[in-house]
Amino acid sequence: MRGIPLEERKALGGLLEQQPQEEVMARIPQFWEAETGSFSPPPKAAAKELGALMFNMERGVHLPEIQEFLRDCPEAQPLDLILANELDDGCARSGNRNTARELAKSFGLNYAWGLEFIELVNDENKKGFHGNAVFSRWPIRRAGVIRLPEQYNWYFDRQKRIGGRLAVFAELDVGGRPLGAVSIHLENRTHGQGRKAQMEAILKTVEKELPDMPLILGGDLNTNTFDGRSKEDIGAVAASPDLRRRCLEEAARYEELLPMAEAAGYRILPEEPRPTRRKPLPGGDYLPLRLDWILLRGLSAAESRVISTAREDFVYARPGSALAAFTGAELSDHNAVWTLCRRD
Repeated sequence: MRGIPLEERKALGGLLEQQPQEEVMARIPQFWEAETGSFSPPPKAAAKELGALMFNMERGVHLPEIQEFLRDCPEAQPLDLILANELDDGCARSGNRNTARELAKSFGLNYAWGLEFIELVNDENKKGFHGNAVFSRWPIRRAGVIRLPEQYNWYFDRQKRIGGRLAVFAELDVGGRPLGAVSIHLENRTHGQGRKAQMEAILKTVEKELPDMPLILGGDLNTNTFDGRSKEDIGAVAASPDLRRRCLEEAARYEELLPMAEAAGYRILPEEPRPTRRKPLPGGDYLPLRLDWILLRGLSAAESRVISTAREDFVYARPGSALAAFTGAELSDHNAVWTLCRRD
């Protein structure tokens, strides 16, 4: 995807001081495009089952280790489809790489990537692009982006960005039959009603863009059970065992998007109340949250699981590999979610 010169990025950001976000974004065609690439010939035959992973890769900062995690983790196999959040293109923090394209090329996958934000805080960013992706062993017939109703203006946040949340959709050709795949990232700096409004927009667009086919949706839905803008809410939850428990066991009571998706015919995975996000708290503690989900319609799940991305669980790392030498606490602040699914 074509980058934007630094001074032009800054000028566009400055417009947000006086203009609505949607007017500024309308000047930037990259927000309305999906970058695609093909590094895989079609498999010779369609397998009866398909292994799908949902993973917030936290900007792809640890890309070599993430690649080895995807290759070597036995719990993530087979791996035919990846729905990924937070992949940089041209950001200094991730080596100014196109992390989605590099990941697709290294695994021989096809991909579609959509631009969520243009980062403005670091002048060393070649592009400052940040977004979400769909990766597939099967050909991508077509792809696009779904821009979501704004719930928070990130230009006025300490991270200072142009843009907003989105979903990336792709129609896959799986052995001559269509399959719809959607990578979703909902807003954390809002309440459950705000996320529900974003999910409503996705479900409506999916019906139009990917009709009459099995569907697999996945992403970091940021189902906190509280408003992520409120430090008071976060502090109250962190201090209360009962409220902590609700984040894992009662998310559907506080996040209406989940029962709404069920009512639309989707099965929601994982079903077991395991944390998929470790939100840091003062003093070294963290708040376990259940934010990452896979939604299936027209597909059944033979099995599903949450996969740890914490360093102590890399027992499968190959000697001498980047993963074995990794010294950080975690590859990402999110765990991954995997499912083995088949057509109904």
